[in-house]
Amino acid sequence: MSGSVTTAAASSGGTGRIRGDEILSPPSGDSTRAAKKPRTVDVWAVQCCKCFKWRKIKSQEDYEEIRSKAKEDPFFCEKRPNVSCDDPADMNYDSTRTWVADKPNVPKTPIGFKRRLVMRRDYSKMDIYYTTPTGKSLRSITQVAAFLKENPEFKDISVADFSFTSPKIMEDTIPSDVGKKSSVKMEKV
Repeated sequence: MSGSVTTAAASSGGTGRIRGDEILSPPSGDSTRAAKKPRTVDVWAVQCCKCFKWRKIKSQEDYEEIRSKAKEDPFFCEKRPNVSCDDPADMNYDSTRTWVADKPNVPKTPIGFKRRLVMRRDYSKMDIYYTTPTGKSLRSITQVAAFLKENPEFKDISVADFSFTSPKIMEDTIPSDVGKKSSVKMEKV
């Protein structure tokens, strides 16, 4: 049985999946929302390796479990109760959402921590944040290492349990009214 593994996360502006060695996930939010409200993932989905249909996943935790084992334990429709490849897809890859490709086998977020992906206003990248059980927001591996050192109660958690790798944004799903960054430098007059 051939096929690639695909998992996804989506928002009203996005969805995602894993394909081959990447996971596509959609970030949430669309360009008509207020600029102050961050665009984050609001739908989690996985693509079946057999029929390639998208299946919604009920929680970020379940999605992360599937993603963390994507290469060794590919997803098939039959892993969901009462679902088969003969059933219609739960959602389709299209431009009604902004999709991003996350890497497969990204470690599952440690218990008590929360991983958040936030789309930049210009859709150039998603930023990764971890919220600790104490409510502190961590934005880098350096901050994670410092937090773990300062909080010995988390001694069983390693910096390797965190990933700040940003998912790839699927350009064909970015809203057309989003201003793209210009790669041309302005000349001095």
